[in-house]
Amino acid sequence: MAATAAAQVRAGTRWAPALCRMPWLPLMLVAAAAATSEQQVPLVLWSSDRGLWAPAADTHEGHITSDMQLSTYLDPALELGPRNVLLFLQDKLSIEDFTAYGGVFGNKQDSAFSNLENALDLAPSSLVLPAVDWYAISTLTTYLQEKLGASPLHVDLATLQELKLNASIPALLLIRLPYTASSGLMAPKEVLMGNDEVIGQVLSTLKSEDIPYTAALTAVHPSRVARDVAMVTGGLGRQLLQRTVVPPTMNVPVSYNDSYDTRILFWAQNFSVAYGEHWEDLTSRTFGVQDLNLTGSFWNDSVARLVLTYDSLFGTMVTFKFILANSYYSVSARHWFTLENLEIHSNGSVAYFNASQVTGPSIYSFHCEHVSSENEDGNLLVPDTQPSLWQMTFRDFQIQAFNVTDKKFSYASDCAGFFSPGIWMGLLTSLFMLFIFTYGLHMILSLKTMDRFDDHKGPTITLTQIV
Repeated sequence: MAATAAAQVRAGTRWAPALCRMPWLPLMLVAAAAATSEQQVPLVLWSSDRGLWAPAADTHEGHITSDMQLSTYLDPALELGPRNVLLFLQDKLSIEDFTAYGGVFGNKQDSAFSNLENALDLAPSSLVLPAVDWYAISTLTTYLQEKLGASPLHVDLATLQELKLNASIPALLLIRLPYTASSGLMAPKEVLMGNDEVIGQVLSTLKSEDIPYTAALTAVHPSRVARDVAMVTGGLGRQLLQRTVVPPTMNVPVSYNDSYDTRILFWAQNFSVAYGEHWEDLTSRTFGVQDLNLTGSFWNDSVARLVLTYDSLFGTMVTFKFILANSYYSVSARHWFTLENLEIHSNGSVAYFNASQVTGPSIYSFHCEHVSSENEDGNLLVPDTQPSLWQMTFRDFQIQAFNVTDKKFSYASDCAGFFSPGIWMGLLTSLFMLFIFTYGLHMILSLKTMDRFDDHKGPTITLTQIV
């Protein structure tokens, strides 16, 4: 989930002024943070003013927004935006609630956040932060109070209709929203729909009075928390089959930028190369490295070249070149890109790998679990000369060289086919069982009962033998 325009306003802002006057608060927060250091909640911001937030370029998957980062997003909105701030504070909320109850799988009519979605669609400015640190949210009300110079006013619908808000006078309105677990009297979706109705009615009231505002929706605690056993210190004893789950490390993509924008993105969970029988892991030397040598990289609308150079690899300088082409195909009426070659330059020699199977629509990125020159990993990289001294393996490979927007990968065209071996086995087994069922049903329907019976009072039935 690059610094944004909002981050350049006040990079050094902290929320300390109000907290310094509360000597007991740091101890309480430290104690609470020890138990909730893994807790994050979403924060949704929108405003009736335009241009308050630039896209949050650093909110990649797994990114947690800290208090300082959050202040850089909020400072320009509070200084340049409307002076009326609405804080919808829910007891519990997680980003998974939007997935489970937001109608994200096409059933928008069943969404529990219809009013919120409509507000975000119509708002001139909006920002969604999927994971904000618990400490930042716990001090949010105090921070807003300091910035606005107004005490928070707890309101409901009836109180809001009686208030006379002024666009020039700052006001901090706090609207509490409940959350009920599924074991309660109401299901979570029903409660979330009720909260969404409250949000819709509050916004309708402000719209009817033509009052500019900035609104925020967040929660005190997450509704879904993954328990991390490593954070528990004593008191619980040893549990059976207990294992500490180590989250996978997310590498930062390699990004090639020209004078205008980001042009090429490249990422892999693991990048390994072998010369002869000796393997080298280049993951840590490639991703997240500030001084990565990209000299020779090039981009235009039809051809892109990503060049990675390593000074001391296998005792010499080695250069990897990813050469991609973008072509228009009239059959599909769209542009497709292809990784035509992957070249390895070393000591004046060049090793070529055909990678034409790495292809997809130009508006998408390409993703594959394994891109390798080894047969057991799919052999998507085919060396021009056999056998080759060079071997390459990418795990969780992703690349995009055309139509990169907001410095993020577009939707990925995956190399995995729809009919996997498991699907084929299921289909064949189902067809075989269907054949047995059809044959058995046909045999049952073919049975014929006797239509003539022997009557002991009448003449005996005789069957004339036909010779």
